[in-house]
Amino acid sequence: MAVALSPQDTRVEDYLNDKLQTNADLESLDGLLRDVQHQQALLKEQLSEAQETVVKSTQTLETHTATVLQRAQAFKKQQADIDRRLLIVTRSETSDDAIQNFDEDLKMLQRLEVARGYIELLAEVEQLSTEARRNFKSSPQAALQPYLGLQKLAIALKEAQPAAEDAAPHLVDHVEKTAQSLWKQMKDAFGGDFEKTLTKMKWPGRDIKLVSALEEEWIEGVKRLLELQEPELKAQSDQVEPSREPVVLLPLEVMTKPLDLRFQYHFSGDRPTNKLDKPEYFLSHFMGLLDTYDDFFATHLQPILVERFSKSNLAMTSIFIDSTSALITALLPMLRRKVFNVMPQIAKQPQLLSHTIHELMSFDVSLREEWGYDGGRGVEGWGGLTWEVLVKKDWFGRWFEVEKNFALSRYHSIIEPATSFEIDYDSVEPSATKPTNAAIRVNDLLETITDRYRPLPSFGQKMKFLILIQLEIFDAFHSVLATSLESYLSLTSPIARTVHGTKTHSVADVEGLAGVERLVRVYGSAEYLEKKMRDWSDDVFFLELWEELQDRARDPDRGGGGGDRGKVTVGDMSVEHVADKTSSAVGNEAEQGALFDECAGSYRRLRIRTEGVLTDSFVQQVRDSLRPYGKINAWSTLSSSPSSTNQQPTMMNLAISSALDAPFRLLNSYLEFLSHALAQAPLRRIVRQVLLSIQTFLWDQVLMRFSFSVSGAEQFARDVRGVWEVVDAW
Repeated sequence: MAVALSPQDTRVEDYLNDKLQTNADLESLDGLLRDVQHQQALLKEQLSEAQETVVKSTQTLETHTATVLQRAQAFKKQQADIDRRLLIVTRSETSDDAIQNFDEDLKMLQRLEVARGYIELLAEVEQLSTEARRNFKSSPQAALQPYLGLQKLAIALKEAQPAAEDAAPHLVDHVEKTAQSLWKQMKDAFGGDFEKTLTKMKWPGRDIKLVSALEEEWIEGVKRLLELQEPELKAQSDQVEPSREPVVLLPLEVMTKPLDLRFQYHFSGDRPTNKLDKPEYFLSHFMGLLDTYDDFFATHLQPILVERFSKSNLAMTSIFIDSTSALITALLPMLRRKVFNVMPQIAKQPQLLSHTIHELMSFDVSLREEWGYDGGRGVEGWGGLTWEVLVKKDWFGRWFEVEKNFALSRYHSIIEPATSFEIDYDSVEPSATKPTNAAIRVNDLLETITDRYRPLPSFGQKMKFLILIQLEIFDAFHSVLATSLESYLSLTSPIARTVHGTKTHSVADVEGLAGVERLVRVYGSAEYLEKKMRDWSDDVFFLELWEELQDRARDPDRGGGGGDRGKVTVGDMSVEHVADKTSSAVGNEAEQGALFDECAGSYRRLRIRTEGVLTDSFVQQVRDSLRPYGKINAWSTLSSSPSSTNQQPTMMNLAISSALDAPFRLLNSYLEFLSHALAQAPLRRIVRQVLLSIQTFLWDQVLMRFSFSVSGAEQFARDVRGVWEVVDAW
């Protein structure tokens, strides 16, 4: 029975079986024993090191445990001491009550600390205010420093309010009111001193005296006022809003006071210069002031502004760094006041209201383009007095109503006279299709309307003029032309004549050359206005409107739709309504378009239809006139007459058949008229159809029906040649 081996004996047996597999392996038994003994020594060494590490770790753990135990006992002792003291301080019976009472005491201390800070801040405000008031009369320069410190403090408090959750509104209000009161007092004091200097200069007279000593005094006064105002300028330069009026520099505010008084003298009360129907009087007076004093300010004020503001962010604002823009800004309030007072007085006088707004727009354009004025808004640009009147004061609705009534009234006065639809042969090139007087005058009216609203800064207002006035007039005139064409068709229709009956003079208006002329009037008017609309679509003004419309339609957020294209508006019109009136390409990036696509398309369709009716009428009348020629049946019996020389006559010596006299008269009269009234392209298209009709008639009604002798054939050839001669003559 085999003896069971322990795990160690098993590993030894496996090791020996692995190393001693053959008799030869017994010779290496000594080396094997040495290796085993070496490994045994290494293991004993590692065991000894591990035992030492365990002893050291045990000692360290015991030391750390003792330390922690000591600290815990010290903490418990300290906690007991704190509880005892807290009970004594708060006079409480339990530790919980003591903690609650202690928290209340801490909160009271915090409130006292805040109150102390308020008192210190109020004391600082009072100190700065007192110091500034004490010095600004005796030493203005010394008074500026405490004022500037107070102003910085007010600004810092206001900026810190949001972070502090508006914790001290009364303190902020007190500091701001103190700063404003001090600013007003210093402004009045500095302004009074500056006015004395201006009196010495004899400002604003023509003989201004600015000698060296006086110039130094003037420069010192300007610098003092600018330094007083600089915190306000910096605060507002970062918050430019379209509705905010530009800031006037204090030196210019003082210097323009006498100019304001002069303006009021001339343009208030019953002065001869104060006329409601002459807004150009006070506008030209404003321009005169600029021409008179701009050189003075450019020479003396410009260097001061550059020195003062060139190294600050105010250098990017034209009304602070440019003397001309600063002067315009200082003069605008008196003009603004005058215009705002005038508007209610002229609101019920349409012609005067229209004239005044037109003069204001011209004035705004002059300031922008000739004087480079941008109101301190850089790329955004100055809205202008017109914008302030129409938008801020909400006069646009009334003015638009006046302009629309005027335009429609003028339109009706154009189309009502009978002579309006006479063809005008002198207004276009001789080779072009001739429009009617009405079409030309309607186009002139629409161009005048464009000039009226072109300077408007508001995109919505421009589109309202375009859609509700210009396109409406285009549509109305299209209806007039379309009605005229329908009337012609009704009068020339046999069914309509039979059912409704027609008057003799009405039929005469559509028969013969009179009917052709009527159609040419419609055709010429439609083509003329269609071309004008195509030209307008390429005009920079209308291209910019189109691009802006496309941007708004493609970006609902920009158009006020809140991300929904269906809610995008242009003024008070939806983008769908605008697209119906202008172009189906609105909002479509893949499709090219223009503002007048829809309207020009309707005129194009009317032109094409009218040309078709004109061609059909011409063809029908020519075919009717050829009927007698189709009844000639002697082609086979014709013979040449003997000549004195016994020679056969040539084709050109033959006379044209008398049956063609009426068709040739008709062709001559029609072609003479059409060659003067139509351009070459439509004339050729019409003549081509007429000749095709003649060709078909001659083939079907003559050549294919009758037999021809040689003389008959020659006569027929001569007749055909006669048709060519008539047509070639025109």
